[in-house]
Amino acid sequence: MPRLLPALNALRAFEAAARHESFTRAAAELHVTQGAVSHQVKALEDELSLKLFNREHQRLTLTDSGRFYRDVARDALDLIAEGTARLLQRQTSGALTVSTSPNFATKWLIHRLGRFQAAHPEIELRVTASLHHVDFAREDVDLAIRHGDGTANGLHVARLCAEERFPVCSPRLLGDRARPLHARDIADMPLLHLNNRQDWMSWFQAAGLPDARPMRGLVLDQDNMAIDAAVDGQGVALARTTLAARDLLAGRLIRPSLLALPVPYAYWIVCPRAAAALPKIVTFRNWALAEAEADMRGLRDAGG
Repeated sequence: MPRLLPALNALRAFEAAARHESFTRAAAELHVTQGAVSHQVKALEDELSLKLFNREHQRLTLTDSGRFYRDVARDALDLIAEGTARLLQRQTSGALTVSTSPNFATKWLIHRLGRFQAAHPEIELRVTASLHHVDFAREDVDLAIRHGDGTANGLHVARLCAEERFPVCSPRLLGDRARPLHARDIADMPLLHLNNRQDWMSWFQAAGLPDARPMRGLVLDQDNMAIDAAVDGQGVALARTTLAARDLLAGRLIRPSLLALPVPYAYWIVCPRAAAALPKIVTFRNWALAEAEADMRGLRDAGG
């Protein structure tokens, strides 16, 4: 059922006039003319089809309906004012709540937070990991980092970095074999699969081996599990750039082949448009973008 609400300006004018029992004092409080207050109150009376004031000999008194509605209007405006103050305090205070996926939290974000806190001790950072997408209107979250196509109606988005998917494995798994390996050599190695074996079939097709049938190996349902299993030497995983970057730069992973598949999705930094310019959000967004760019620079310098 739709809400039956009067115009806010008319409600403010009525509440001020009712509190002062004077259009003149209400006008001074609201920084408008006495005529404007009188016009707004008359419009509200017409809309409600009720008389809210008695106007007698230049004296203003509330009717019974006016007294009732004064209390309603006062409580409603006080609640809006209190909520607005709390909202602004939350948006401008030192606390910053970031929501992201478990994969991104464990493979990218958590290991870098020390650097962020050292550089920005004035920001109290809170991180939550969840698979569901944030409802900023209902949840106490300032900013989210999500994997997707960048479509977010009504939200400000910034892409963290471009991504590809490519084979990675522990250096121990290759031993002394020279890189890059031929796709046939990789097909003979233990493979790590994510959810199903389709990604590897697509990679082998792109590598010129459409008949390869990678039917063996672990099937895992999270990227971070596949990457950690690869670091442990359990097989070759197909990993996304962002999640594998730290292990590649540290030498825990290597790329046995440079053939990469394009992916339609990337990680995006997302927040309400109205909050996009808040200093604490700008600070975190710029820091995250700089971290991602440093990763990409390091991978390019390493030839990966």
